[in-house]
Amino acid sequence: MTLHAWTVFLVAVILLCGTPGPNMLHVMTRSMTFGARRSLAAMAGCLTALVLVLAASAAGVAALLTAWPRVFDALRYAGVAYLIVLGIKAWRGAGGPVDLGADTLPLTMSAARLFRGGFVIGISNPKLLLFAAAFLPQFVNRAAPQGPQFAILVVTFAVVESLWYAVYAMSGRRLARHLTRPALRRAFDRATGAVFVGFGLALLGTRV
Repeated sequence: MTLHAWTVFLVAVILLCGTPGPNMLHVMTRSMTFGARRSLAAMAGCLTALVLVLAASAAGVAALLTAWPRVFDALRYAGVAYLIVLGIKAWRGAGGPVDLGADTLPLTMSAARLFRGGFVIGISNPKLLLFAAAFLPQFVNRAAPQGPQFAILVVTFAVVESLWYAVYAMSGRRLARHLTRPALRRAFDRATGAVFVGFGLALLGTRV
């Protein structure tokens, strides 16, 4: 892989990761509710899923999903269900109080549960796997050992994704300070719920 190819990949990934999606929205809402520090568990879950998906893509699992559509469908339906459930919860909980105090974790939401929630959001999006299978090889030099090149691409993607998580998490806490008014919080929660449901329905339309 040449430096030019890696630079092009880096720019593309910065734009791709910065685009609002289920992971970023999940991190931002968790930061709003539990604080930026506690949202690290959700970030870790999302990032772990992302790295596993990218690594699986590099290993050729995308070909398996293409050959076995039922596996793809199982992942897709799981992702659809989880996103829609999140959307319904956000809509039904619209107008709830915003905690602007210390970054303390409520007893009803442990760090492990935050991690699991982030992991499910990331791992249940097979569209990322198929995208990575088509995207990553474009930057790999076929004449050179491919393993180290894929490793560089995956690490680059993960680092950029992590930086965007931090941006969205900090934005979530700042946004929370403007949502102390119940009417504004209700509108935001309902908009968030609608977006999650929208992501779920968009994932439902994904085809191999």
